Amino acid sequence: MAVVNAEIIAQLQREILPLQGFKPIPAGEGVDIDFGRMKSAFPNNIFPVGAVHEFFCARAEDAATSAGFIAGILGSLMRSEGVAIWISSARTIFPPGLKTFGIDPDKIVFVDLQKQKDVLWVMEEALKCEGITAVVGEMSELSFTASRRLQLAVNQSRVTGFILRVNPHNLNTTASVTRWKITSIPSLLPDVMPGVGFPRWNIELLKVRNGRPGTWQIEWKAGRFRHASTLTAIHGEQQRKTG
Repeated sequence: MAVVNAEIIAQLQREILPLQGFKPIPAGEGVDIDFGRMKSAFPNNIFPVGAVHEFFCARAEDAATSAGFIAGILGSLMRSEGVAIWISSARTIFPPGLKTFGIDPDKIVFVDLQKQKDVLWVMEEALKCEGITAVVGEMSELSFTASRRLQLAVNQSRVTGFILRVNPHNLNTTASVTRWKITSIPSLLPDVMPGVGFPRWNIELLKVRNGRPGTWQIEWKAGRFRHASTLTAIHGEQQRKTG
């Protein structure tokens, strides 16, 4: 009886997921982003592409940290081919730094605008373009109605959207499939190594539709994400260095 119930639940989940914006990925078109144990947070253990992801940043440094984490995901999405669009009213990203995450800066189209309301409009139009791999939009405020329009756009185009909300006045409900909060944590190095170490993040997945929210510590090393439990610890002053 337990086996039968499990099969019924699994079938219901397969039927519900497409209604929630998780369409089946055709064979050979999926992107394997090596998140380690964090994969279990997503439906079917797969990072949702063709969806809108929202990142909440309370401080400017958190925005830079979140941008680095997003770049790590973009590097996997754009590994074989494709271009992305990065839209903002006050660009803070340093294009050459994207090479750390395996992205050639000339594969990113940067759109610099003066008004945040224009950022939202351009992002919605860009998300409708099927030839684009991903779109990143930096903005403070996002209403539920506006987020719904963005999600409807990606439902048709299968483009992946990232919203970087810097110091929003209202952390309201949105139609985004996920909501994240990313902060930096001290980098770790062997005692014999100089420098500040590889980028490391404390990942808080605050919301994921039909998934399991949670918290993880992740490092970017050798072109991929690694869970913090596999890292080599250090002591003394080096432990206070940040990545």
